[in-house]
Amino acid sequence: MTDGKLAVIGLGSIGSMALWQASRLSDSVTGFEAHAPAHGRSAVGGDTRLFRMIYRGNPGYYPILERSRTLWAELEAETGQNILTRCGGLSIGTADGPYLSALLDTTRTTGAEHQILTREDMAERYPQHNLRDDDVAVYDPHAGALRTDRAVTAAVAAAQANGATIHTNTPIHSITETTDGVLITSGEKSWTYENVIVCSGSWSQRLMPDHLKAATQTKRIFLTWFVARDAAEFTPEKFPVFSRIHEDRSMYGAPAVDGVTVKATLDGRGAPTPNPDTVPRELSTAEITETIETVTEFLPGLIPNLVRSDAFPDLFTKDSNPLLGRLKPDSRIYIATGFSGAGFKNATRFGEIAAHEALGKSSFDGLDFVRPERFETRLTLRQPLPPNNGSVAGLHRSGTFSSTTTESVT
Repeated sequence: MTDGKLAVIGLGSIGSMALWQASRLSDSVTGFEAHAPAHGRSAVGGDTRLFRMIYRGNPGYYPILERSRTLWAELEAETGQNILTRCGGLSIGTADGPYLSALLDTTRTTGAEHQILTREDMAERYPQHNLRDDDVAVYDPHAGALRTDRAVTAAVAAAQANGATIHTNTPIHSITETTDGVLITSGEKSWTYENVIVCSGSWSQRLMPDHLKAATQTKRIFLTWFVARDAAEFTPEKFPVFSRIHEDRSMYGAPAVDGVTVKATLDGRGAPTPNPDTVPRELSTAEITETIETVTEFLPGLIPNLVRSDAFPDLFTKDSNPLLGRLKPDSRIYIATGFSGAGFKNATRFGEIAAHEALGKSSFDGLDFVRPERFETRLTLRQPLPPNNGSVAGLHRSGTFSSTTTESVT
């Protein structure tokens, strides 16, 4: 006998969506969270995340984004919550420069709807941005700002309404695959499930086999907010989400969804940190100085004083693509983590994929770029293993997905 068909470990950006989707497929689903859903120390923190259909990079993400957009609307309809503020989005950079050239190459491949805005167009439509002489923008009509806290709590509530069981303040310390299923423990308590999805963000690394630990790294992401000189100019109706890269300066941000503060944050400043539990929350003098210098140039309508800042951990992979799939083809342990600072926009679709595959309802092709086996390495044994020694590269032959530490998992 087991305690259920599926356990989802970690109810953050991906785990909450996996739980919601799994609850649509089974009435025997349980979610475990070390603290509470949307707690302030996880990668969910920071109020908003950008949703964009236009981006630079792997075109394989586009169908994931399309399905994610549909699922965000379904979550809103199911819960009555306004989660995605649909305000459009701007990608700003040098005309023919590397940023916009790469972005437009991907956009032409995917066929995403877009509009190129000249410097004059921008001055007329979005004068909040102080552009350099050679800047242009690409407008994404389907972009917007995702309300992170609201999204996670809505997904968890929807899962509960579908019959899912939730255990909060229950850190998971070990996960072991056995002949009966997957044994998970929290202190002296234990449960056995037919399958488990691990969605613990940076805390997942502690429970990974060695080859995946070596392919991942926790990084500190910081966010900053400002007050506008004229708040009416930075509402979602007038100020789309944006990403701007120009040689020595880069920034992204979102409108004042709270009616007061505008998010404007340096892009690409994630720094390695050894422990997700001890991420420095305060910004350094250099981080503050660069942020204020950049916002002063890019957005002169914002008062150049930080009114709020914070920092959060997120798990990055070597190739910046997530880990989504079973540890081995016959494993009952499925991981959905390592989203490298860019997972929230796709969280609904990745959660749907994880739920369907972990429950054995369906599988999905075209996802080799996110499968964990891409980081597998062949192990050369210089001498035979001693009898009954089942440890190979941190993953026991019995299927243990565990760690020597007993620290909590988010």
